[in-house]
Amino acid sequence: MKTFCAVAGNIGSGKSTLTRLLADRLAWRPYYEHVDGNPYLADFYARMDRWSFHLQIYFLSKRFQHHQEIMAIPESVIQDRTIYEDAEIFARNLHENGYLDDRDFENYCELFGIMTQFLEPPDLLIYLRTSVPVLEDRIRTRGRDYEQTIPTAYLEQLDGHYEDWIARYDLSPVLIVETDARNLVDEEAELIKVADRVQRKLEATRGYALPI
Repeated sequence: MKTFCAVAGNIGSGKSTLTRLLADRLAWRPYYEHVDGNPYLADFYARMDRWSFHLQIYFLSKRFQHHQEIMAIPESVIQDRTIYEDAEIFARNLHENGYLDDRDFENYCELFGIMTQFLEPPDLLIYLRTSVPVLEDRIRTRGRDYEQTIPTAYLEQLDGHYEDWIARYDLSPVLIVETDARNLVDEEAELIKVADRVQRKLEATRGYALPI
């Protein structure tokens, strides 16, 4: 039976890493968010007031496209960041900080609402909870130039929105993974623990076992 899992979390929380590792371990097809080759990211971090709407529309379009593909293919899938995070976390935060005006935000939310009517939610949402100091360490370590100037306050705001969203999210079961002390890349035992929790959560909600 096909499984659709999605991984949610703040910038630097380890979404792409967990997506890759679980995809390899469970023979799932990974879908990654469009970061490399994104034509707006560098400009956005340099001038959020100028490029916020463009970036959010770009991400919304790409994630809608991915979500449609995920629903259409027969393989089990794990997705790096969901379409829901775009509206609930990033667009909302930009609007609250004045980088998206009311007109653009309302336009964006209306488009988001129309698009998500045509999508089925994931079978399981894996939320990676990570403290802001750890996020900053990981962002420095991975060394993407355009991320090095992200203000601490911005990450803190996103973190607050994530916690609020997860508390309200009811489209599918949620598995929360505390990531501050976990090294999923170098410590296989930690990966096995997370994979086992994913398996048990899916068994509880869908009634079948995964081959791990």
